[in-house]
Amino acid sequence: MTELTQSELTAKLLAALGTLRRVMAAVDEVGSKAPSVLPGWDRAHVIAHIDGFSRAATRQLDTAGAEEPFEMYDGGMDRRHDEIELTSMMRIEALVQRTSEALNALETSIEGIRTEDWTLSTGFRGNGTVEDLLYAIWRELVIHTSDLALGYSVSDWDPEFCEHLFVALETRVPAGLRYILQPHGSQRIILGDGDDATVLSGTAFDLAAWLAGREPLGPVQATSGGDGSALPALEPWFVKFKRER
Repeated sequence: MTELTQSELTAKLLAALGTLRRVMAAVDEVGSKAPSVLPGWDRAHVIAHIDGFSRAATRQLDTAGAEEPFEMYDGGMDRRHDEIELTSMMRIEALVQRTSEALNALETSIEGIRTEDWTLSTGFRGNGTVEDLLYAIWRELVIHTSDLALGYSVSDWDPEFCEHLFVALETRVPAGLRYILQPHGSQRIILGDGDDATVLSGTAFDLAAWLAGREPLGPVQATSGGDGSALPALEPWFVKFKRER
């Protein structure tokens, strides 16, 4: 897997912020109520989630290394869900403006991180480092931009992002199983260490989309024991992710 340098990851984050702003700016009042890629959420829900996550992530970056880190969301996940529902009811112009301000603050915090800050602890997932959080921000920005379903899709995920998802989401492979990903034209990637193996082939972005719980744009073919099979199961998104490095 390709390892990103600190400057490379920072550049990816800033580019993802720019793409998200551009896509989000195209959402109007009617379009905000259209379904997103996520079941049960319209586009306003996705934007409201981006707003809340951006504010939470900014606080974590700005207080990194604190003796008693803040939890990611005040009131935990239940409060987070309530805030998304409430914020999503704003008029779309106000919601986009609010979220843009949150993204601007996040960008400022990202640009202010020093090299020595990357190993500082945060309240992200209990005791994740600044680096862990930055990778999570990358995931959130890129995946949720495609969730808006406004001309940016999983086919726009770059190869480095897909490779990152293959590592970060390996924990979705159920115990006792082994998934062998075969992206077209690339080396195979082995996830899990079980004896029961399934080979999955497709484009890198379609395999990454499937692993991230999104609908692939093209076919993802599964074979087990040399025979075609249905796509295998995935565990839920865990609180604990594999270390991204």
